[in-house]
Amino acid sequence: MLKRRTMLGGIAAAAMLAASGAAIAADAVKVGVIIPLTGGFQSNGRQISAALKTFVATHGDTAGGKKVEFIVKDDASTADNALRLAQELVTKDRVSVLTGFGNTPAALSVAQLSKRAKIPQVVMVAATSSIMDASPYMVRASWTVPQMASVIGQWAAKNGTKKFVSIVSDYGPGADAETWFQKSLEANGGTVMEKLKVPLANPDFSPFLQKAADQKPEALFVFVPTGAGTAFMKQFVERGLDKSGIKVIAMADVTDDDLLNSMGDPALGAITGGPYSANHNSPENKAFVAAFKKENNGMRPNMVAVAAYDALDLIYKTLDKTKGDATGDAFMAAAKGMEINSPRGPISIDPATRDIVQNIYMRKVERVDGELYNTEFETIEKVKDPAH
Repeated sequence: MLKRRTMLGGIAAAAMLAASGAAIAADAVKVGVIIPLTGGFQSNGRQISAALKTFVATHGDTAGGKKVEFIVKDDASTADNALRLAQELVTKDRVSVLTGFGNTPAALSVAQLSKRAKIPQVVMVAATSSIMDASPYMVRASWTVPQMASVIGQWAAKNGTKKFVSIVSDYGPGADAETWFQKSLEANGGTVMEKLKVPLANPDFSPFLQKAADQKPEALFVFVPTGAGTAFMKQFVERGLDKSGIKVIAMADVTDDDLLNSMGDPALGAITGGPYSANHNSPENKAFVAAFKKENNGMRPNMVAVAAYDALDLIYKTLDKTKGDATGDAFMAAAKGMEINSPRGPISIDPATRDIVQNIYMRKVERVDGELYNTEFETIEKVKDPAH
C-alpha cells in the first residue's frame, strides 16, 4: 500500500512539474536567430553573434515581463538552410519570433513561412529593398541599399564629382546599388560612363579596374559585400589607380569597420556613405563600442553589429509595449512607428512600409589615434528607402 501511495505521489509530483514547466514556457518568448556563422557571409554571422552577446550582457534576458530565450542556428550562408532551420524553429522549438538573415536570399526564403504562420520576421542585415513586400510580418532594422546609394549619388554630384564608372558585385544588392546610384547621380547632373558587374564568388577585381581606368572617370562608385572590400582596395592600389587621381566613392560595406585596420594605407581617403561608423560621436555609441569590445575580446563593431543590436532592441521594446504578446498581429502593430535612440543615431520604423528610417552619413577613411576609422563629415537626416 505504501509502495502504491509513493508511486501515486511520484506521478502527482511529475504532473505538477509538467504543469509548472508549461507555465514557465508560457512565461518565455523564444526567438530563433538564423545567421551565417560559416560560408561566404560568415563575417556577418560573427558580428551578429557578438552583438547578441553584448545586448544580453547589457539588457538582460527579460522583456515585457517574460524571459526571452534565444536559439541560434547557422544557415551556412545558404537560403535552403535558412528555410529548413526556420521551419524547425517554428514547429519543433515553438519560437514566436524569427530574426537574423545575414543576406537577401536567406530573408526571402523564410518570408512565405513568416507570412503563412504569422511569425514576426525581424531582419538584421538583408538589404535588398523589395524583400519587404514578401511578408506583412517582416520588419527591417538594418538599412536598404537604395537608402545609401541614392544619398551617395546626390552627394557626389553636388560636390563636383560627376563622371563615374560603377563596379558592383553581381547579385540583388549590387543591382540595387548600381540602379539607385545612377538614378540619383544623373538627377543631379552626373553621368555613369560604364557599369561593370563582378562575380560574387571569388572575385578578381583586376580586369574590371583596368576597364574602369581606361574610361578615365573622375571616380569609381563601388559596392561589394562586407568582407570583400580589403581585396578591392588592395587591387585598386596595386594597379596604381590611387595615383591616377581617380577617387573611390563607395557604399559603406567597402570600408567595413571590422576589417578597416587590416586594409592599411590603401583605404586612406576612401569616401563612403552609410548608416554607422564605430567612430560615431555620441554617448550611446561610446557606451556600445566599449561594451562590445569588453564582451568580444576587443573586437570592433561594424554596421552589421549595430543593426543586429538594434533589431534585438526593437524586439525587446516591442515586447515591452505588448506586455509580452509575441503573436504576429500584436507584435507588428506595436513595432510599426517604433522609435529608438540607437548607437548610430535616431532610427524609426516607417509604419507604412515596416522599413527603417535613419540618418545616412558621408564618411572618409582617416587615421585616428593610430587606427583607421570612417570619420563622418556630413549627415543626411531621416532617410527613407526611396524605392518604396
